[in-house]
Amino acid sequence: MDRHSEHKKLISPLRAAMYDFEPGRVRTTLNQLFAADALIRLCHPIGDLQGPEALYDHAYHGLFNALPDLERRDYIVMAGPDGEGNDWVGCGGYYTGTFLASWLDIPPTGHMVAMRFHEFYRFVNGKVVEMQAVWDIVEVMVQANAWPLSPALGREWHVPGPASQDGLVPSPRDEAKSTASCQLIMDMLTALVRYPSQGGPDVMELERFWHPRFSWYGPSGIGTCRGVAGFRNWHSIPFLTAMPDRGQYPQETTHHFFGDGDYAAVTGWPNMAQTLSHGGWLGIAPTGQKITLRSLDFWRTEKGLIRENWVLVDLLDVYHQLGVDVFARLREFNKARNLSPISLPSGMDK
Repeated sequence: MDRHSEHKKLISPLRAAMYDFEPGRVRTTLNQLFAADALIRLCHPIGDLQGPEALYDHAYHGLFNALPDLERRDYIVMAGPDGEGNDWVGCGGYYTGTFLASWLDIPPTGHMVAMRFHEFYRFVNGKVVEMQAVWDIVEVMVQANAWPLSPALGREWHVPGPASQDGLVPSPRDEAKSTASCQLIMDMLTALVRYPSQGGPDVMELERFWHPRFSWYGPSGIGTCRGVAGFRNWHSIPFLTAMPDRGQYPQETTHHFFGDGDYAAVTGWPNMAQTLSHGGWLGIAPTGQKITLRSLDFWRTEKGLIRENWVLVDLLDVYHQLGVDVFARLREFNKARNLSPISLPSGMDK
């Protein structure tokens, strides 16, 4: 078995432990998989941690307390080397369960919720030594009717897994196809950053890279877009109008691209730097401030074109950099609501 297939196999016990989430089993599995001093990079407000014990105590413990029937579902599991020879596994999916207790001051609903995740694990000698992950916490706020800031321009919904239903990329590894998928994405991004410094929207050559019916699954707060028109109207135009210098500070960012079959992925902490010089994005006024973004993405290619793109951006960190305390606003927005735990009757007495 090639080492990338082996790394996906090593992730399997953690995925299984989190499917039927039992705290002791999850903690044990994390300790078996992660190096004791592993660098954990999680989205705002959780932040950077060290080691599997801290990961459980500061991330999973609170989530499990809020969703006592917590369940993890992966729809993408892929692996490969980045351009520097680092070995990564990328997992995309969602955590789900019944929201019965407050989490991060988000009021419970008593109903099932789902929160997307993109989690990337870097392996050395069979151990995870680094994790970079964005959880779509905004998505939980939206489902709890508690998001206190601007509504999304795109469609807010339960984002699906791959239409091809092959996101758990099987072994053996197809090196040629994996390389081609990754190269397509890097070529697309190279063309994308030509605009606006090198011409009008045509210099991005969107039709060259994207399937005419592609789906772009953005994070909550931005939403899903369909096709070039949807992508341009509901995401790209507001984003590029607000920050036209994106892609011009490569020395301030990192990118880890890797491919696996028809899939490609990127992670970086951060992987974008740009100046919020104009308005129109997320309802944020222009500040003239340079910000960094953590955008952790998966792409699925089909016949040489991009058919689906799953994107998670740490939007809460963006607001934090700009001095907007989303959680203070959340508390004000919801202070008339009951944050106490919810106890649902079994329903078996009727």
